[in-house]
Amino acid sequence: MDIKDIQNLVRFVAKAGVSEVKYKNKDFEIYIKTPLGGEAVSYVTPQVAYQTPVSAPVANPGSAPVVNSDAASSADESKYITIKSPMIGTFYRKPSPDKDVFVNVGDSVTEGKVVCVIEAMKLFNQIESEISGKIVKILVEDSSPVEYDQPLFLVDPS
Repeated sequence: MDIKDIQNLVRFVAKAGVSEVKYKNKDFEIYIKTPLGGEAVSYVTPQVAYQTPVSAPVANPGSAPVVNSDAASSADESKYITIKSPMIGTFYRKPSPDKDVFVNVGDSVTEGKVVCVIEAMKLFNQIESEISGKIVKILVEDSSPVEYDQPLFLVDPS
């Protein structure tokens, strides 16, 4: 079973709404437990364990009024295209600790340019930009866990 098969299995389990799945063959065993009552999700194999936070909507604290500048910034961000994580893993901005980051805010990217690396099950997967444009915002901290389809970068395609 390769990384794509594992990712597809995790997506399938998440969409199926089951609470636990255990898959075993002669080479390895994977155990997937989905969240119950807001608990964190654990993806466990014999050698590796990942903890990823469960996404939850964030409510406005207190009864603070909505400020027009927030609405304006949301409208501004709607013209940007989001580069999203194709997998669950750990997000890294550098290919290795002693190297420079792949991209910074303000850098131009072209289709196929590597923008980050996501480590999943001891495999480092290079994530390439699917669009050309300028990096406007980096949405994830270096060395942070990311979820499938989580926004990583905002790109201005103009």
